[in-house]
Amino acid sequence: MSKARRRSSGPPRAAIVTIAIIAASVIAAAQVRQAAPPSAAPVLVFETATKGTFQMTLFAADAPKSVAHLVGLVKQNFYRGLRFHRVEARLVQIGDPQTRNVSLRNIWGTGNSGTPIGVSEVSRKHLHVRGAVGLAHSGNPAGADSQFYIMKAADASLDGKYCVVGQVTSGMEVVDKLEVGDVLKQVTIK
Repeated sequence: MSKARRRSSGPPRAAIVTIAIIAASVIAAAQVRQAAPPSAAPVLVFETATKGTFQMTLFAADAPKSVAHLVGLVKQNFYRGLRFHRVEARLVQIGDPQTRNVSLRNIWGTGNSGTPIGVSEVSRKHLHVRGAVGLAHSGNPAGADSQFYIMKAADASLDGKYCVVGQVTSGMEVVDKLEVGDVLKQVTIK
């Protein structure tokens, strides 16, 4: 082979090294992405003043903005000292800051944090079964905010209309005992 022919056969050595480095970087990045564990679902622990404690696991993968909103409110201690304002055979509800004031009892259930989630993450993946946690709203799921309810009994008529953001995983007997006016002492993230 002549000298001229050798120089023109194939890419220069520096280009080969650059391509190899880029390929190795891409492979390493893909391996890191695959090895990263999935984000854990947040678990909230609710301590009532007189009835006991219950826990719920939130469905962060299925309702990420709704869960992030609730977790943000918990981190701000928004729920501390609120009262359960709605108790029925099928559900209990909390999340109105006006419930801190017993003289406003006639309007309990009409307030919220003032910052709606702004999106609707309603789906039929999680249904309104016993222990399901859903976001309350007044007609528009994107207007949901701080109020949520816990199902004491299944109710399929709510499926597809309200976002189910979690499930009570322990302490349903506490939820069953709740009455209007019961105080939520604190909520922590486990």
